[in-house]
Amino acid sequence: MYDTIIKGGRWFDGTGGPSALRDIAIRDGRVALVSAEPIDETGCGRVIDATGQWVVPGMIDIHTHYDVEVLLDPTLSESLRHGVTTLLLGSCSLSTVHVGGQDAGDLFGRVEAIPRKHVVEAVDVSKTWNSAHGYVRALESLPLGPNIAAFIGHSDIRAAQLGLERATRPDVRPTESELKAMEHKLTEALDAGFIGMSSQQLLFDKLDGEVCRSRTLPSTYATTRERRRLNRILRDRKRALQGGPDVARPQSLVAMALSSLGVFRPKLKVSLLSAADIKAIPGVVKVFPLIGKIMNGLGGDFRWQHLPVPFEVYSDGIDLPVFEEFGSGAAALHLTNELGARRELLADENYRRWFRKDYDKKWGPRVWHRDFFDAEITECPDASVLGKTFGQVGVDRGGLHPVDAFLDLVVEHGDKVRWRTTISNHRPEVLDRLAADPSVQLGFSDAGAHLRNMAFYNFGLRLLKRVHRAQRAGTPFMTVEHAVHRLSGELADWYDLDAGHLRVGDRADVLVLDPERLDESLEDYAENPIPEFDGLSRMVNRNDATVTAVLVNGEYVFGLGEKAPGLGSERSGEFLRAGRYASKAGQPA
Repeated sequence: MYDTIIKGGRWFDGTGGPSALRDIAIRDGRVALVSAEPIDETGCGRVIDATGQWVVPGMIDIHTHYDVEVLLDPTLSESLRHGVTTLLLGSCSLSTVHVGGQDAGDLFGRVEAIPRKHVVEAVDVSKTWNSAHGYVRALESLPLGPNIAAFIGHSDIRAAQLGLERATRPDVRPTESELKAMEHKLTEALDAGFIGMSSQQLLFDKLDGEVCRSRTLPSTYATTRERRRLNRILRDRKRALQGGPDVARPQSLVAMALSSLGVFRPKLKVSLLSAADIKAIPGVVKVFPLIGKIMNGLGGDFRWQHLPVPFEVYSDGIDLPVFEEFGSGAAALHLTNELGARRELLADENYRRWFRKDYDKKWGPRVWHRDFFDAEITECPDASVLGKTFGQVGVDRGGLHPVDAFLDLVVEHGDKVRWRTTISNHRPEVLDRLAADPSVQLGFSDAGAHLRNMAFYNFGLRLLKRVHRAQRAGTPFMTVEHAVHRLSGELADWYDLDAGHLRVGDRADVLVLDPERLDESLEDYAENPIPEFDGLSRMVNRNDATVTAVLVNGEYVFGLGEKAPGLGSERSGEFLRAGRYASKAGQPA
């Protein structure tokens, strides 16, 4: 009668309602039965014993940059292995719907730290589409592992319509016909089922390549008039705007937040990057919930995106995007490592004076706290510095300024100097408050990008660990049921997707996990080579005993760290179209 039965587990339906011990039967990719009594297993193709385990809806990752990787390895197994069954592409104004390989390389290479040549090759080789509808058909032809939903990128639209060079010049304004063509591209994407548009105003995201190198993203050059015209389409269609305000210009944050309000017009779903407990500006964390409360209290539909784990980053030498936020750091990243030009710059005393001045300037909006005493060296050919901070190395070397200690090591060893620091979300009690705030959406993993800088693929499991432990200790900040809802059904409902629930009639995207293995292994990271990127070693998470089974559309795809045999040859995931929510809620027996 059934394709799969999951028996004996604690079932969470994704609505935040009470969990219960239930058996679940799946047929034709949907939940067919949820029962308090044992289900007849006769003729069932797969029976999963979930005794002592949690059976929850597959999690949703609302902020990824898998736009390139999905073309090369559509299994996207690094997310699947942690129970993420639905992924949103097209974040930060970047997508591969309209631009060609060279422009895609310039857009993604430096901003998202994905090797440019692989971006160019992937898009040039794979691209068979010239429209949003064609892009969706191309994705649906791939053996997708997880489900995919997508934003259309504002920078993608703008660069395709104006050309990348014109789209990144402050003196160029699109003509009326060009604006109408951009509106048409957005409308067509929404017709194809895209969940909305992503736009970016952050000025330290820089382009790669040679033609427009170090210019900011095309969407940062858009006028207020252009943004309003595109937003009007999103309002009318009840689709979402994902926005990235410029941290150095608070007015951009205010303008993006206010765009959610619906006075004399339809309100706009707005999800902004990002709510975080930033080390550099400790007091700012109080602003995020306040803005959310005000915007939604005035009738908006406003959310912050938030990574619910400490934001720990690694860097090989100076290759870390946070250096883009001040002049001397951006000047170094403007230069490639070819011919030693960057190394020569870093050794120059005038440059170092500039860097020290930027480093010592502690006031003003910023992401990085600029403290080399809070930057631990994890790898280096010089073993004497391992485990030390750059600040301590400076002390050991006769009182060198921390900047000089850092630059000396990078000049000598280049990207063989690997180090780490935590930029934000370092205070557990503040992290818990943000995770429970109703104006916050949980996500922002950046999966598929910053391959050598960070690994947050298992962010959902790490949140569940904190919630479970707090509940056991008698100090809960939310229930496990609420946490599951926040990672699944709440997001699906807001983005209007057929996902995130586990009731009769719902799509059978399922995560089975062992709550006793929500342990310290979740905090560790490992490295794994990516064959499609010439073996580049990607930071990953490996906590394979925690996740015992993952199903997408009723198909078993992962469990205990092992891919299902058919993953990569058969399609389990689908392209999920916004506005077609087809769940039929049922009552458990």
